[in-house]
Amino acid sequence: MSFVEKTAAQLQEMIHTKETTIAKMTEKAFDRIEALEPKVDAFLALNKERATQLAAEMDQVPFAERGPLFGLPIGVKDNIVTEGLETTASSRILEGFNPIYNATVVDKLREAGMVTVGKLNMDEFAMGSSNENSYYKKTKNPWNLETVPGGSSGGSAAAVAAGEVPFSLGSDTGGSIRQPAAFCGVVGMKPTYGRVSRFGLIAYASSLDQIGPITRTVKDNALLLNAISGYDDKDSTSANVEVPDFTAALTGDITGLRIGVPKEYFAEGVGEAAKQAVLDALKVLEERGAICEEISLPHSKYALATYYILASSEASSNLSRFDGIRYGYRTEKAGSLLEFYMNTRSEGFGDEVKRRIMLGTYALSSGYYDAYYKKAQKVRTLIKKDFDDAFEKYDVIVGPTTPTPAFKIGEIIDDPLTMYANDILTIPVNLAGVPAISIPCGFENGLPLGLQIIGKHFDEETVYRVADVYEQATDFHKKTPQTWEGAAQ
Repeated sequence: MSFVEKTAAQLQEMIHTKETTIAKMTEKAFDRIEALEPKVDAFLALNKERATQLAAEMDQVPFAERGPLFGLPIGVKDNIVTEGLETTASSRILEGFNPIYNATVVDKLREAGMVTVGKLNMDEFAMGSSNENSYYKKTKNPWNLETVPGGSSGGSAAAVAAGEVPFSLGSDTGGSIRQPAAFCGVVGMKPTYGRVSRFGLIAYASSLDQIGPITRTVKDNALLLNAISGYDDKDSTSANVEVPDFTAALTGDITGLRIGVPKEYFAEGVGEAAKQAVLDALKVLEERGAICEEISLPHSKYALATYYILASSEASSNLSRFDGIRYGYRTEKAGSLLEFYMNTRSEGFGDEVKRRIMLGTYALSSGYYDAYYKKAQKVRTLIKKDFDDAFEKYDVIVGPTTPTPAFKIGEIIDDPLTMYANDILTIPVNLAGVPAISIPCGFENGLPLGLQIIGKHFDEETVYRVADVYEQATDFHKKTPQTWEGAAQ
């Protein structure tokens, strides 16, 4: 088994037995990144000099003072600010922006002893489902370099799938961790809204955004969520609730656990392969003692429209701060202050960002606020109530993560409505604020498919328990893409 296939526990064992050191492991991670980046294009910036220095210092720390993630390499999505390391959210308008502070999650990674090796590509300001909206580059799916890795955390998922890093952080506004995790055949968790601090996350839609972990296995995912969770007084939406040890929930026992299977998640538009993979997964869970029953989430059919009104409205407000005065890019073609603002934003933002700003501004305008924004908020309440009602009877809800596997680069980039529909199965979770995970559950034409497991508010433990039982019973998470062949191990 190569270095990049090992779990956190196995990597720690290598360090403890002196088979390797943190410095050597970090060096190997950079060797592999440099070997694969010409194909995958997952990273926007590397932190090699500082990471190498830090790794050497960490080798001097006594073993007794180290935690389970100590010394392990991680990549961070480029909308999470990192002190002294360029953070652009993949937008031209933030080109050259070097933050003077860390996001809370980055400080927590450092407290856990993790080594941040670089920043990962994404759709500009987290707006997209394919990673084709980055100003800088298009990340490729390691399973087929002609297909997209998903979005907006496509760089984060592709880097883990390619074995460039064993851990990464993404952000999920409407499925931006789970959809790319499904496309790339890795494990992606969107925690409960408020579980992880958003301080230092460049906001797209503040009531929906949530940072979460992407890994190769469920246990490693739980370890990383342990490290980044917790109340933060710098984030007014942070929840002051107890953080359990999520790995303690991996008992392997789901006897009597009740699973709701929403019929709307198997409706028209969801591919036959995705449906069958989930039905097969449900059989596996039933064989291990779970009880599966069909349910209905009747308002989920309105989720896509509701999401794009609310998310775009919040984006139109959040992105108003990027005017060329305070951050990054500024135009050189301006005769007046008004022209400066107009030209900076016209040149600095990409087409998808402009589309959503205009949509949100329209929905919030005085003549249409009640008809669109206010009505969308009411529908959001109904969608959340659907989940609340279902969780009175069921422990988790299970369905496909995406309607299809990854599509070809450029295939639907000019069809935004079809692109938006890619998130149709993940968006309701963000509107309700509940946690959900995507884990590998099959393949179609050599491309991974994802199983989505949704839990109650702040019950990530049960979500992880079900995901772990399924992972232990199958071997989809052990498959590796052809991109691995010939790369540094």
